[in-house]
Amino acid sequence: MTNVNYPTSGNNEVSGITHNAHSLPPVFIGLPMWQHSHWPQTWFAGLPKAQSQLVQYAQECNTVEGNTTFYSLPHADAVERWAASVPEHFSFTFKFSQNITHVHQLKHCEEDVQAQLALLAGLKNKLGLMMVQLPSQFGPQKLNDLERFLTMLPDTISVGVEVRHLDFFAKGEAEKAFNQLLIRNNANRIMMDTRALFTGPCHDTLLKEVREKKPRVPVNVIATGDKPVVRFVGNNNEVDNESCLRPWVTKVHQWRCQGKTPYVFCHRPDNKDAPWLAQLFIDMYNTAFPTTPLPNLSLKVNPTQDALF
Repeated sequence: MTNVNYPTSGNNEVSGITHNAHSLPPVFIGLPMWQHSHWPQTWFAGLPKAQSQLVQYAQECNTVEGNTTFYSLPHADAVERWAASVPEHFSFTFKFSQNITHVHQLKHCEEDVQAQLALLAGLKNKLGLMMVQLPSQFGPQKLNDLERFLTMLPDTISVGVEVRHLDFFAKGEAEKAFNQLLIRNNANRIMMDTRALFTGPCHDTLLKEVREKKPRVPVNVIATGDKPVVRFVGNNNEVDNESCLRPWVTKVHQWRCQGKTPYVFCHRPDNKDAPWLAQLFIDMYNTAFPTTPLPNLSLKVNPTQDALF
């Protein structure tokens, strides 16, 4: 990954302090959607019937990567239904609209920002994080625009920022300036990890399409805020996924021991399979740190892996 020194021990001590399951912040683990036509027959098959897949999803995961707001904003009544469908501890993670991040690239968008935040305010404390996903042409010369944008946001909003311009991954002055900007504004650098996706041969049409769409950028690991965000994109080979997830298991635990609240989003080429990737991460974490375990998905007690094939 990078030159980060990951601890290799499987114990629960950092700086001589022993932690237990009740002394650490939670880990928010989610997927890029809360509903899929495949899940009622597989993942949700053993769960009680509910009025929506969001209700069932929120019994299993405690966050979701809400991509829908990137393309269009929901109606206010939909936001109210979402808030009523999830428990108090659930954390919605939504993207700022593409009109803000890609069309205007954070300039002259105050009204759009206010409108989106006012709409999502109906989620109240269930709005955990807003994601600023910037296009690859958003480079170092536009950092002033990013700083103005972040300072414009209310202090009550937690923010994650994802960049794709390669200068922000080159360990030079541009990356240093970007990271320091995020630290000043308590904004979280979103770490996109597509190493597993690009590992191995590609004989599958869908895998080829996903590889063409997803960015292939270095994985520079740094927590610039209190809610570090990992977007992990796996492939269809569990060995590759496990190999690339392993350092994150230790890093996530290290962040928790530092008082941070990590967010981990799991993607697969076909996201109907994403719950199994999330459970793989949970299994690996709980094996490494058994005294501070993460809750299992229902896949653990009601395995439906065969239904994927």
